[in-house]
Amino acid sequence: MGEPLKFTDFSDTDSTPLIAKSRQDEDNPFLDPVVAKRYMTLYEKVGYECRHVFDPTLEWSSNEEKRLVRKLDRRVCLWACIMFFGLQVDRGNIVQAVSDNMLDDLHLTTNDYNLGYTVFLMAFLLSELPSQLVSKKLGPDRWIPLQMTLWSVVAMSQAALQGKYSFLATRALLGILEGGFIPVIVLWLSYFYTSRELPTRLSLFWTTLSLTKIVTSLLAFALLHMRGIYGWAGWRWLFLIEGFITLLIGLVSFFKMPASAVETKAWFRPQGWFNDREVRIVVNRVLRDDPSKGDTHNRQALTLNSLWKAVRDYDLWPIYILGMIVYTPMVPVSSYITLTLKGVGFDTFVTNLLTIPYNIAHIVFLMGLTWLSERLNERTFVCIIQNIWTLPCLIALRFWPGTGSMTADPRGTYILVTVLLSYPYCNAIMAGWVSKNSNNVDTRSVSAALYNMCVQLGNVIGNNIYRADDRPEYRRGNSILLAMNILALLGYFATKAYYLSRNKSRDRKWAMMTDDQRQEYLDTTTDTGSKRLDFRFAH
Repeated sequence: MGEPLKFTDFSDTDSTPLIAKSRQDEDNPFLDPVVAKRYMTLYEKVGYECRHVFDPTLEWSSNEEKRLVRKLDRRVCLWACIMFFGLQVDRGNIVQAVSDNMLDDLHLTTNDYNLGYTVFLMAFLLSELPSQLVSKKLGPDRWIPLQMTLWSVVAMSQAALQGKYSFLATRALLGILEGGFIPVIVLWLSYFYTSRELPTRLSLFWTTLSLTKIVTSLLAFALLHMRGIYGWAGWRWLFLIEGFITLLIGLVSFFKMPASAVETKAWFRPQGWFNDREVRIVVNRVLRDDPSKGDTHNRQALTLNSLWKAVRDYDLWPIYILGMIVYTPMVPVSSYITLTLKGVGFDTFVTNLLTIPYNIAHIVFLMGLTWLSERLNERTFVCIIQNIWTLPCLIALRFWPGTGSMTADPRGTYILVTVLLSYPYCNAIMAGWVSKNSNNVDTRSVSAALYNMCVQLGNVIGNNIYRADDRPEYRRGNSILLAMNILALLGYFATKAYYLSRNKSRDRKWAMMTDDQRQEYLDTTTDTGSKRLDFRFAH
């Protein structure tokens, strides 16, 4: 746990400034000795695992920080992406499986396929908060590898599917075991990165989603050719081999995830990742960016009161609502991409290869959108670009002749759905936005789960929009998608207006207080997280 904190007396008002003015001083709230002492007391009280290296006076150069961030990217972000690869392999390979006549082999209809997706997503959604609670108690470094190991076994068992009920059972188990993975990873990354760095790392995280689709499309091209070996269909080999890949990643993850920056040394890693100075820099730069990251221990369980308090934090609800609607218009198009392309005449193997171009474009635009958000320090009006992109595509899709019909133009249909699914994905910005506006570790752990639950709820809605009685052109379904996209555009403007209003209201209250009243508030307030009067919402 580290040595007990040795307090420095910061009460001498005649003392010289704590440290000379340097680049990082601009973002160092601990230069105020009262603030420094207050947080020292808090970190000691809660048993924050990094408290013994907290140092308000520590200085470092920009070159040191850049080298350290690159090391974090290699050690932390890269492995987070590899673990996300394992998640996406097992939750996304159903799309390749159905291109190999899996539905016909199991005597399933497209409605059964929709039901399987819904069961998976509802199980995924309902296990988000329980998974988060377990993770907060055990620590992400223990829970995530255990999750991956368990769900990979279920993923491999799909090779033995026999019909509708076994299909639905494995979908439910996968959802239960995979739920909570994403918000727990986001929480773990927040231990190492500042709030400005996190969206960029999350963009790499979600770039992995598209890379995974590319890799699994190529794998599917090879694995589906195994149809007939030992009498098995190609999709059975697909589930077995890709599930085994995830099992290996899960087992290795037990050795690749330290609990925190001060806990990288272990019997299998005796030198650790950082020297003593690097450890201090990692911890202090994160705390200077957000002092609230030290207000709880990383193995401290959430109380029911803390959970309920985080759930009813209505200031985060606008982002949750956006999470539920802004991705939904793309969901059925993505889920049905292989069925659509087969429906207009492409064969199984070409269909899987044709999904690669939009995933490449998806990576480029996702990274570009996140870079733009960081460069402009703007979230709402950058995220809205996603749904501006999809709007004309959905209008065209609504009136396109027979996207699922053999009478449709194969080339035109392919170009249309490829352009639509190349949209600049804003999820990295949104997840970082939730983390930033939570301003508290306990709230952040719950808010990440609630946001992802809303995203999954949007996926549930999206996967039930295309129905069998609306085939092959899905006119009704595409009309619903178009309406939801317009609703998403309106939602961005409403969210911007809400946060601007909340900040202006706090500015007025703060301006009306005297210096003594402000200091008394800072010293005595019981407000936490985003409820603090001195906190301003990012937008």
